[in-house]
Amino acid sequence: MVQISLSKYKDLLNGHTELRIQENSKINIGVLNGDVILNAKSSLKGISARVNNGAWGFASSSKVSDEEVRSVLLKAKYNSELLSSKTNKSPLTIYEDNCNYNKSFATTKTKRTQKEIIDFVRDLDSYTRTKYKNLKKVGMYINYLNMEKTLLTSTGGELYSFIPRTTLYMTLECADKEGNSVEFSDLLGGLGEFEDKFNEPKEVYYKIDEIYERLMDKCDGIYAEGGVKECIISSEVSGILAHEAIGHTVEADIVLGGSVASEYLNKEVASPIVNLVDFAHSAFGKACPVPIYVDDEGTKSEDVTVIENGILKSYMHNKETASHFNVKPTGNARAFEFSDEPLVRMRNTCILPGKDKLEDMISSIEDGYYFLSSNNGQADTTGEFMFGVPFGYEIKNGKLGRGLRDTTISGVAFDMLKTVTMISDELHWSSGGYCGKKQMITVGMGGPSIKCKINVGGR
Repeated sequence: MVQISLSKYKDLLNGHTELRIQENSKINIGVLNGDVILNAKSSLKGISARVNNGAWGFASSSKVSDEEVRSVLLKAKYNSELLSSKTNKSPLTIYEDNCNYNKSFATTKTKRTQKEIIDFVRDLDSYTRTKYKNLKKVGMYINYLNMEKTLLTSTGGELYSFIPRTTLYMTLECADKEGNSVEFSDLLGGLGEFEDKFNEPKEVYYKIDEIYERLMDKCDGIYAEGGVKECIISSEVSGILAHEAIGHTVEADIVLGGSVASEYLNKEVASPIVNLVDFAHSAFGKACPVPIYVDDEGTKSEDVTVIENGILKSYMHNKETASHFNVKPTGNARAFEFSDEPLVRMRNTCILPGKDKLEDMISSIEDGYYFLSSNNGQADTTGEFMFGVPFGYEIKNGKLGRGLRDTTISGVAFDMLKTVTMISDELHWSSGGYCGKKQMITVGMGGPSIKCKINVGGR
């Protein structure tokens, strides 16, 4: 836990300076077919400082002491002055604020020991293998990450945050009639420590049964036909689409690098029923999966309305890109570890729910597919994307049919969004997501189910 106070260093913060101390602690536990194959606990803690005297100067240290804080501040200042002299840059006109937040999502319950967590996972493994004898593989994994930060800025902004996330990843595998391996996976959890997300193992049994049922549907399933199809993508798939294919194109540093979104501001990029927001910390009356109240530059985090009624309205900014575009920063500067510099990053990116019922959306399709999950994907700055889809159902004459084997979907996001004709009134957050833009970081992705035309890869 971070124990050092930064307020005593205020007088040492000259020019635009950000001083941060951070600790990331992890617990990872895995049980595979009854054997504990992973039992790890780790912590990474350190100090960093960033100074702007024309160019950014950054320094960090894994040692946490009064002497080291002073040393890191001096090194960051020296690096900024050196780089400024080489580039002849003048100090940025940086939007400053002095917001102060103290936000902790730490549990108030009695903490479980690591052995108790292992016993929890063992129970789930035993239940699954005892009930379902035909499984070739049963994998149960707990991934537990706490991110604790204290931040002080030269304008007096202060932040303390403790943001934990606990996920239980479950994967089952069987053999089909030809002896080929078929796998299906899902997860539970999200914002909070283990004690707040999980109580008794029996409360998770329903999810194991659901995974098994879908695995059997997939095992007896068919391969989708390739081509452009009228489909419904579930909230899980629309979430990764919002993040990968749209969100990255509107991060302002990528816009400056030439993303397609640089041409589309205040232009139509989607159907008029499409709205997309990058939420800072709260949405629909609840905390988001990754609540960011103040970013790692000390800026108060604000929601960013990216698409409003089909029109591209805004980009996501840190202080430097906001200065370039002459707008207010949005609080999207985030760093994963103490030794990372803040980058323009998403927080909780979500297509907003619509007014349609999912059953009405399904009944409106004569021949198409309902894609329920996504296991990987990629997109580029043109908005072109391809995602793996490990499971779904065919739709025939307005009814769900057979299960689907692994396939892919692809397209150009801003073209595909123009084909959207129905959006469900439900919302689901995917709470275990990471983004790998230069440095890994936790993100929230969400959305409703969406009816659209999309290219299906087939077998």
